[in-house]
Amino acid sequence: MNEYSIYIDESCHLQNDDSDVMSIGFIKVPKHDYEQLKNELKAIKNKHGINHEYKWNTCSNTKKEFYIELINYFFTSSLSFRTIVVKYKKHLDHDQFNHGNHDNFYYKMIYFLLNNQWMNPPNNIYKVFLDIKDTRGRDKIAKIHEVFENLHYGESPFIHFQHIRSHESEFIQLADFFIGAVNYKSRGLVFKEHASPIKCFIVDYIEQLSGYSLDEGTEPWEEKFNIFDHQPRKIS
Repeated sequence: MNEYSIYIDESCHLQNDDSDVMSIGFIKVPKHDYEQLKNELKAIKNKHGINHEYKWNTCSNTKKEFYIELINYFFTSSLSFRTIVVKYKKHLDHDQFNHGNHDNFYYKMIYFLLNNQWMNPPNNIYKVFLDIKDTRGRDKIAKIHEVFENLHYGESPFIHFQHIRSHESEFIQLADFFIGAVNYKSRGLVFKEHASPIKCFIVDYIEQLSGYSLDEGTEPWEEKFNIFDHQPRKIS
């Protein structure tokens, strides 16, 4: 039996923020490599003088060498990444498809994020950790757990769900970093006149190593760097 930990983060996930693109994604960590991977990520941060949480929103050109080493490490490690990109968020019709509730759409995104064909081979089990976003975390966790238990008739491979804070986890920080890069490209910000040079560099470097454009979907079976491009149907 293979056990993995899944670390989930989100970007522009609120219904009425200023972005028409939202992303939710995870870093998948094999249990047998957990301690080594965690310690090596910490060592990379320490090497570059980073003794705090790093985030996509605070990317700095002075840390360019850190980002290069971080990305190189991911693509040579046993870690993997998957994200769902929801484009044209204003087209979401919650009344027709989500019982009038944005939270119901959020649960659907968790379902589609985790219920991928390469996530559910026989004998795999998962512990899922989500970044805390609001005070309703406990209710959301209970609902997500209920959904997967019902889906798998009481034998869900997702055996544990828990909220943690991003500064407590190297893996949620990495998820935030990659989700931010995907979102930045998907929002077209790399083409803006005042685009961030360091963020444009990071996007380009990830695209080089992954072999994919970050504003497009990958093949469903892509295991290392998987992007599900979800585009809601326009409301007529």
